[in-house]
Amino acid sequence: MSIHLLGGGRDVARCGALLRPFVREAREVAGGRPPVIAVLLVLEADDDASVGRFRSVVEAAGASVDEVRVEVVEEGAAFAEAALDADAVFVGGGLTPAYETAFSGIRDAVRVRVAGGMPYAGFSAGAAIAAGPAIVGGYRVGGVEVAAEDAGEELDEVAVRDGLGLVPFAVDVHAAQWGTLSRLVAAVAAGLVAEGVAIDEHTALIVGAPGAPGAPGAPGATAVTGAAGATVAGAGHVWHAAASASGVQVTLRSA
Repeated sequence: MSIHLLGGGRDVARCGALLRPFVREAREVAGGRPPVIAVLLVLEADDDASVGRFRSVVEAAGASVDEVRVEVVEEGAAFAEAALDADAVFVGGGLTPAYETAFSGIRDAVRVRVAGGMPYAGFSAGAAIAAGPAIVGGYRVGGVEVAAEDAGEELDEVAVRDGLGLVPFAVDVHAAQWGTLSRLVAAVAAGLVAEGVAIDEHTALIVGAPGAPGAPGAPGATAVTGAAGATVAGAGHVWHAAASASGVQVTLRSA
């Protein structure tokens, strides 16, 4: 099964289309019964839209209303391990540091479940925290601006924290739309991370089983240098940045 990392985006239909392989994998895991797809969200106090929005995205990917189970915690709270009692897990978007906190007590459990074959999908913050070294926000490195302050997610200095460890490289999101590629490049140049990918909106990086939809060798999929077994799907690009002898090497890939 696969790890599906989406760079964000507001178009429900386009995001849903990227998640169709994820829903198909959930059905495979469930066998002959309807799958349980857990949608895990961390909400700010005044957020009354995200539950409906992310439920709609998963339903646009082909899941029925009865197959989607939404689990919510408020900013500052943490998920219990029981939230992972599902055939597949989709982690939504919001304030990335709050998502990192919410999963801090069940990181090992997530890794065990994914290693055992549970499909994982992360959208924006959910993609960023899937990394081992997770870039959770910030817009300065050493006091120097490397991205727009609006992309800082309420943090000043770029912060790299322990993520879920589902992929060994860092993940940044909203790359072209928020200008976060420069943050990733600066993080690599400063030695905060060795390598990473910055994913555009309405674009997915899929790390998973050979032969799965969008996997290496499938029509319309291209491999990403430095991220073994990963492919790109969707409308935008995935930017791969890695340390090199001359500084930071950036490679651009698209579907």
